[in-house]
Amino acid sequence: MIDKLALYFEYPFVKYALLVGVLIALCSSLLGVTLVLKRFSFIGDGLSHVAFGAMAVAAVLNITNQMLIVLPITVVAAVLLLRGSQNAKIKGDASLAMISVGALAIGYLLLNVFSTSTNIAGDVCTTLFGSTSILTLNITDVWLCIGMSVVVLGMFTFFYHKIFAVTFDENFAKATGIKADRYNLMIAIITATVIVLAMKLVGSLLISALIIFPAISAMRVFKSFRLVMIASAVIAVVCALAGMLISILAATPVGATIVAVNIVVFAIFSVISAIVLKL
Repeated sequence: MIDKLALYFEYPFVKYALLVGVLIALCSSLLGVTLVLKRFSFIGDGLSHVAFGAMAVAAVLNITNQMLIVLPITVVAAVLLLRGSQNAKIKGDASLAMISVGALAIGYLLLNVFSTSTNIAGDVCTTLFGSTSILTLNITDVWLCIGMSVVVLGMFTFFYHKIFAVTFDENFAKATGIKADRYNLMIAIITATVIVLAMKLVGSLLISALIIFPAISAMRVFKSFRLVMIASAVIAVVCALAGMLISILAATPVGATIVAVNIVVFAIFSVISAIVLKL
């Protein structure tokens, strides 16, 4: 087993995949705590489906660097969802569902009608479940993830108290002079960027798992906001590493394996929580 891992680690793309996987899991977990507490955790699904639709447009137009189209469209969708959840006739959960299903359907329709690929089913499966795309990362993707991680960590380090206030009581935060809309916008933009990057790790259908599972696992045992964030980050990194290593050894899909490990960890933390409550 060790020899097999050592053999794989000789390839640069495996090192890139592990590094990017850990960084994406870390960023997703930190954002996940805020999104879960604000009851907007399924933004991952909606934005990932928007990104899928944007990728389909880029593929039809034969654009090599799909990030030029996917990232701006996803960021705009994140901002619109944020605004829509605050003041619109169509509330946040309904608008999220509409955008999610609509973007997914339009993306798949475009790929079937206009795509010149000979393996549409394979391309769609890879995009939805992240089967092998994590192994096609280049050095640009790695540096982009590193930069994104620095931004996310910096945001939660320097604006911790303001994010805390906006997360738990947005009206009170506004009353104390905190520009809640500005921080919500910042969180939405960073979330959209992380989701676009995470699509190569777990695929568009499984992104919400990276956002939700570490956060709710940590919440089963820890109660303070700071401890939940720290525990969520540790859980996410450990699950991502374990999932990718298991995937290498057992030849299983990377994204699905990471999600399965997260489910196991959530079950363990649930048991721990039940035991602690009985003591």
